[in-house]
This record gives sequence, C-alpha cells and structure tokens, in this order.
Amino acid sequence: MLVWMLRKIMADRGIWTGAALSRLLKEKAGYELSAPSISALLKEQPKQMKADTLDALCTALACTPGELWVHTPSQIDGA
Repeated sequence: MLVWMLRKIMADRGIWTGAALSRLLKEKAGYELSAPSISALLKEQPKQMKADTLDALCTALACTPGELWVHTPSQIDGA
C-alpha cells in the first residue's frame, strides 16, 4: 500500500496551508496549481499525478517522490 505523506512533508517544513504551498510551488518551481487541485492533494491520496506536478512538488518541498509516498507491503490473508 502507498501512503501519501504530503501533509507531513509540509508540516516538517513549516508549511501549514494550501495557499502557502501554492506560493512555494510558484516561487521555487515556477509551477501553478489551481486551488481545487491543491485542496484535492491535501485531502486525499492522489489516484494519479502528472510527472510535472510531482517534479514541482519535489522541487518546491526539497524532497523525493519516495518521501511523498511511503510504501508498506499489503498483507495477504493466508500468506
């Protein structure tokens, strides 16, 4: 299972709001996301993501994709 860690990464960097994330994306990565898109990223794990968006998040937050998603093996009953 993949666990979306965006809120934790943001908190670790002192970023507490979607507006602050939006500003950081624009300043550090030259990337703009709409308010609804940012809200969706903050509310739930994305089902899909453009490579450009992932690159911008990693650039703005100084992290790697492996920090944004943490993988924990799924348990299979009877295994």
